[in-house]
Amino acid sequence: MSVDEFISDFSRFYILTLLYEGPCHGYNILDKFRKRLGKDVSPSLVYPFLQQLEQKRLVQHRVEKVGDKEKKVFELTDEGKQLCKRLFKRFSALVYTAIEPSLEICAHCGCKVYEGGHRETINGKETTFCCKHCAKSYKIEGDVEKELRSSKSKAKGR
Repeated sequence: MSVDEFISDFSRFYILTLLYEGPCHGYNILDKFRKRLGKDVSPSLVYPFLQQLEQKRLVQHRVEKVGDKEKKVFELTDEGKQLCKRLFKRFSALVYTAIEPSLEICAHCGCKVYEGGHRETINGKETTFCCKHCAKSYKIEGDVEKELRSSKSKAKGR
């Protein structure tokens, strides 16, 4: 598959994403592409794709007056929404597979941290947290555990 084919498929996926957000007319899709992705998408990709979706009963349109013009506003059908949910699930799994090696686990709450997080050196070891609040709680819990161990050893010594 060439890069152009891949980008074209990504553009179709993104059109479905925009339709999943809510009804759109063709120009609205072109505008959102430009604003959100900083990329122009060709009307010769958008409009035929909308027609294909409509032929497969994944979208339906209604004509609305927008300013001085009448525009076809496209909306996903229930079947189209179900298709999107399946695609999003698959895409989510692909993204997770791609970023999973970069994830770190917060030492306190166990959540997964992608890029960044909060790091502190505790007992000579660099420790990753999702935020400074987890780091603080982690240190407080560590101090409480030390106190408990200390009281137990003092109690045994008596």
